[in-house]
Amino acid sequence: MARRALLSGLPAAVLAGCVGGSPERRHVRIATGSRTAVYYAVGTAYAGVIAQELPSTDATALVTAASAENVQLIINGKAEIGFTQADILVAGATPDPRIAALARVYDDLLHLVVRADSAIHALRDLRGKRVSVGAAGSGTEVTVGRLLAVAGLSAPGVLRQEKLNLDNSLTALTAGDIDAFFFSGGLPVAGIKQLNGKRIIDLAKAVALMRERYSDVYVVRDVPASAYHLKSVATIAVPNFLVVPSKMADDLAFDLARMLLERRDVLAAAHPAAENLDVRSAVATLPVPLHPGAAEYFKSVKP
Repeated sequence: MARRALLSGLPAAVLAGCVGGSPERRHVRIATGSRTAVYYAVGTAYAGVIAQELPSTDATALVTAASAENVQLIINGKAEIGFTQADILVAGATPDPRIAALARVYDDLLHLVVRADSAIHALRDLRGKRVSVGAAGSGTEVTVGRLLAVAGLSAPGVLRQEKLNLDNSLTALTAGDIDAFFFSGGLPVAGIKQLNGKRIIDLAKAVALMRERYSDVYVVRDVPASAYHLKSVATIAVPNFLVVPSKMADDLAFDLARMLLERRDVLAAAHPAAENLDVRSAVATLPVPLHPGAAEYFKSVKP
């Protein structure tokens, strides 16, 4: 089954190229995020696994604004796989029928990062400050928008908002061009870990309000001292999914799911967040349905 032929997953133009000559190469594009964030690290390693294991297949990790953009890239046929936070897919609407889940991979934790000598010690202290709320089209932007709404900080002029990606947020905070930034990612986020003279603000008190107003996908998770060699804090966490087009061939989705678990060691070497991949958690994608091919694989290996 795992080594089944993948011809059913190939476009007609590729099948035509198989007649009387070498088959055309297939391209799998993985929509990730910023280069210094978790999506890109895991996505790049996953691309390498796909290219190595699937015949006549090239795989590429795309640098994107992350979750919200990734979902649109899948819908518009500009990517075959995308990383996304669950709240992008489920809050306030029925899941888009054009999207199916390949697996739940790990949880994203929302970071509110300030300089170590900052006067900001709680969410309310952001009033009047210059704050990056995440890149346009990112999961961070969506989650932070909801957080500021429940905290009474979303009205125009309450914050001086910037929409910067992680790399630009790190640069701006270091230069003093912003007072704080938000970023949602798996632990540890490499760019944040490498940032000198930082603190991370506890956001746990807002989780109950987030669950009440938006979705119960939001939960409290600890950022342990070992993650960034800082005092432990608690924050908002949201599950992360890998999603694919619902029309993807079952054979291809089966093999993509298979490689996530069989080559978990390779993905975890790229980033420790991938160590959380296992059969029991991978199938927990509701209300977004698992792709039938992925469901078939997980059923075949269920303990």
